[in-house]
Amino acid sequence: MSAEIETRLAELGVVIPEAVAPVANYVPYVVTGSILYISGQLPMEGGKVAVTGHVGRDVDVAAAQRAAQLCAINILAQAKAALGGDLGRIRRLVKINGFVASTPDFTEHHLVINGASNFFANVLGESGKHARAAVGMAALPFNAAVEIDAILEIA
Repeated sequence: MSAEIETRLAELGVVIPEAVAPVANYVPYVVTGSILYISGQLPMEGGKVAVTGHVGRDVDVAAAQRAAQLCAINILAQAKAALGGDLGRIRRLVKINGFVASTPDFTEHHLVINGASNFFANVLGESGKHARAAVGMAALPFNAAVEIDAILEIA
């Protein structure tokens, strides 16, 4: 499956970056049994937060969806680090929690997090279909527009 994932990533023009180191007192992932928990990932690109501000004021839905996709790419970067470089060990993406920095009147959080959900489905196929939450937040670290964490079943 690892080759299939790499092929799908290449078809999408996506290169998985090196996993970002934590910026506070936590670990980027925890493996317990066959479950991999990945800490919240921001829309990092080129070493900085690529999409900042509040959706509904500073960021439109399309840009926020791109932010969610970047979070998903960074989740795969952490998974790759946790799994010794072998994304083929992912059996299933179980759940993601999507957090959207938004104005109080913004109500399309679900559309924003589709940026990650669609990406995971495209890259992981059936094993990328997952449960999820999509919620609005007053603010996120480093003024990020989106943050997403993940739970995966692994081999």
